[in-house]
Amino acid sequence: MPETALVAAIPFYAEQHGECTLFEHAWKKQLPLLIKGPTGCGKTRFVEHMAARLGRPLITVSCHDDLSAADLVGRFLIGNGSTVWSDGPLARAVRSGAICYLDEVVEARKDTTVVLHPLADDRRILPIERTGEQLLAPPEFMLVISYNPGYQNLLKGLKPSTRQRFVALSMGYPRPEVELAIVQAETSISVTQATQLVQLARALRALTDHDLEETASTRLLVSAGRLLASGLPLQTAIQAAIIDALTDDIPTAQALGELVRALFGNAT
Repeated sequence: MPETALVAAIPFYAEQHGECTLFEHAWKKQLPLLIKGPTGCGKTRFVEHMAARLGRPLITVSCHDDLSAADLVGRFLIGNGSTVWSDGPLARAVRSGAICYLDEVVEARKDTTVVLHPLADDRRILPIERTGEQLLAPPEFMLVISYNPGYQNLLKGLKPSTRQRFVALSMGYPRPEVELAIVQAETSISVTQATQLVQLARALRALTDHDLEETASTRLLVSAGRLLASGLPLQTAIQAAIIDALTDDIPTAQALGELVRALFGNAT
């Protein structure tokens, strides 16, 4: 289900490479934005931060295999003996001048991205074929999409005709000092504990001999940090929030556990 939010407080986000400035300029110039980056690197938090910073409502849609164009644009609903049109999240965002964020857009059905084309170029319109409307996006509206390039294949990727309508922003995991600040801000654990988690993440990201779909994300570090803040021992928190979240393979999990023990011994 889409989520709509207008938050007075600006969510915490640690800027890395001028991405906040790029986002703001794209919004001012009515340009859609494509964000590329691995799972858990902060894409969604970044969009939440910028929506609050710009004072715009945010409508977020988590894309999936069954998401269709009608799910985004809207459909006729039958109730009380009559047929009534119901806007989808994309149409609501256009009408209200919100920021519409389509998370992991390549997971959606192919007809979904085609619907975005007239909205993502100079026309900035959303045709609603079933009602005959053509919604003209107000200046405040912005379309933002994201995906994880690591999951791309021939079946799940953006066509050039879609990609080239967007300003692109590549994101990665933060630099160690930035990641340390994020973990501390999100969890309130000590500098020593946060440093241990960041050290572990760097060690896991350097591994090349384990069959992991993804490595330790900043999101996983924050989860581990919150468990630590609640009183769990370090290795227990790491096992639950990082190792078991990364793999179901028992030998791989054991190897990762050995790495944790080599780094931290019996630290608690």
